[in-house]
Amino acid sequence: MESGRRVFSGVQPSGTLHLGNYLGALKNWVSIQNEYENYFCIVDLHAITVPQEPKILRQKVREVAAMYLAAGLDPDRSVIFRQSRVSGHAELTWLLNCVAKVGELSRMTQFKDKAQKGGAEAASVGLYDYPILMAADILLYNAHLVPVGEDQRQHLELARTLARRFNGLYGETFIVPEPMILETGARVMALDEPTKKMSKSSPTPAGYVALLDEPDVVRRKIRRAKTDSGTEVKASPDKPAITNLLSIYASMVGRAISEIEVEYEGKGYGDFKKDLAEAVVEGLTPVRKKALALLNNPRKLDEILEAGAERARETTRPILHSAWAKMGLD
Repeated sequence: MESGRRVFSGVQPSGTLHLGNYLGALKNWVSIQNEYENYFCIVDLHAITVPQEPKILRQKVREVAAMYLAAGLDPDRSVIFRQSRVSGHAELTWLLNCVAKVGELSRMTQFKDKAQKGGAEAASVGLYDYPILMAADILLYNAHLVPVGEDQRQHLELARTLARRFNGLYGETFIVPEPMILETGARVMALDEPTKKMSKSSPTPAGYVALLDEPDVVRRKIRRAKTDSGTEVKASPDKPAITNLLSIYASMVGRAISEIEVEYEGKGYGDFKKDLAEAVVEGLTPVRKKALALLNNPRKLDEILEAGAERARETTRPILHSAWAKMGLD
């Protein structure tokens, strides 16, 4: 393990976990399990920044936990837990709220994008404050590294700013986290709209492959995936659709895109998509089967999450108390 260096990351239990989550996050988390001290969270406090049906939210928390384990995360090697079960996340958020500036939050592009749908006036304060909670998530563990996609980079930069500001005001307290940029499969785009990221909350199921999709559903979605003009199976900036599909194939089978391009010289999109579908089905079937088996034992899932939360509370307690004391709250 790399000298006790910590990694923190999490996934929201909203929408449907999909191929992009698997290739961009879960698969990579599994690959670093032995290298770092890892904290992988189900960020249910983030989920409620937009309205959730309580019964469905409870179900989704277990679904994400099952996916974590089915993908290969080991609760003996990584701390797996629910964010809401570690009260330090909410407590540190308030301390950081009192250090952050309104102007910093007003510049967050993700809030602007999400608020546009229903209007900023109608958006919850929680949605506006989301980046501070994300900063608290990371700083509460003194995480050195955060696996982060391009869409969260601005939020991580705010976490770094707040760590430095708090340290400057009150003395060295928090580690300034660094982004962990993972090259492979880091950004999987929608099958029906390859210029947009594959999304858990997409209103069109054709745009994503859900991790619990039946094999024939996976095949159908990939067969119907949007392609570019022409027939050449080659990645290029002016061919976003086939570039995305090649990236998925490369990530699923662990091969270079250039190698796959050579294999499909002279062949069309039909042959390529058929083989891609089989590669995805083959890769996801064991994950799906294991996840479904785990979901049949919800008590076991709850026990794993509670054991992880207890370990997380032990780690975070002294860090939170140090922040309290530095601000004169001890």
